[in-house]
Amino acid sequence: MWKIQLFKLNFDSREVDAVRQTVESGWLTMGERITDFESGFSTYLGGGAQSLAVANGTAALHMALLALDVGPGDEVVIPALTFVADANAVRLVGAKPVLADCSSLDDWNMSVETIERCITPKTKAVMIVHYAGYPCDMPSIVDLCRRRDVRLIEDVAHAPGASVAGRSCGAWGDIGCYSFFSNKNLSIGEGGMVTSCSAELIQRMKYLRSHGMTTLTLDRHKGRAITYDVAEPGLNYRMDEMRASIGLVQLDKLPTGNARRKDLTDRYRSNLAGSGISMPFSSLPADSVSAYHILPVLLPKDADRKAVIENMKAKGIQSSIHYPPFWNFTAYAGQYSPDDTPVAAEICERELTLPLYPTMSDEEVDLVTTSLLESL
Repeated sequence: MWKIQLFKLNFDSREVDAVRQTVESGWLTMGERITDFESGFSTYLGGGAQSLAVANGTAALHMALLALDVGPGDEVVIPALTFVADANAVRLVGAKPVLADCSSLDDWNMSVETIERCITPKTKAVMIVHYAGYPCDMPSIVDLCRRRDVRLIEDVAHAPGASVAGRSCGAWGDIGCYSFFSNKNLSIGEGGMVTSCSAELIQRMKYLRSHGMTTLTLDRHKGRAITYDVAEPGLNYRMDEMRASIGLVQLDKLPTGNARRKDLTDRYRSNLAGSGISMPFSSLPADSVSAYHILPVLLPKDADRKAVIENMKAKGIQSSIHYPPFWNFTAYAGQYSPDDTPVAAEICERELTLPLYPTMSDEEVDLVTTSLLESL
């Protein structure tokens, strides 16, 4: 149906071979490939971060909140412009999501100023998102959280490989949460990672990931243990060996894939210059590196976004919206107003996401931008 999809997998025979070898090994549950994936991811992040592979990004967020003892009566500051998983995870532990506005129509991340306006005596944590792979101002946000005595969770679903001042996103906060969903820079279908520089938090999340058990099935299979204790109530948020085997291949491809995403983003920016369509994050701080996860643009105020999407669809170009606002969802109706976060509200009305993936060609970028301008 599509001439150019919103996203395509950066897969080849290496991923196929990795899964085949895992199946032929006879061991599918959490085992040595998980350990290798976690170790490789920790090395990639650096900064002393430790990593735990989990079932998906939402499980990572849920585990982070539980590990930090966020619960009923607490508030968690989250971006007004983000995927609903952030709010859902906060609600599921009984806490209240408080929406912080974007910094500006150019910087779509939360800022220290927009976060601090939301902090109250009930605030237990701040959950930041590196939107589209562009890092937040982490040194200032870390300083704010320390001054106000609140915990910091990084939702790094968009930003594996992004960094600030040489430190990886996901290694700044108390806990980092990654998603490896199909459309992510590191893609395994379903899966995620939690990271932390705190050995105490890592141990707590190990228990949360696997029923609170002190030893795993692999330990008993290898003869390293006979039985187990349960240290605290836990969940089953484990990743399987097949996804970890894909993850190891994808981790190896991540730097090259992110570099190609940057080149494509630069071409989009050049093609759209002076068109009346703006791209956010027009300039990055010298010490920041983006992961270039998605390609968001801001349509002119008078544009009919639905008509643009339909016109591009007729031309075979897939597009999307990142993200519909919380105040329009049935589950959150009446709880938030666009007037409370006016910058995010305007972005939600005008944003359009264009195709971006490492195997995309320069000519495909040109076709997308030509089709977009014609559709307007």
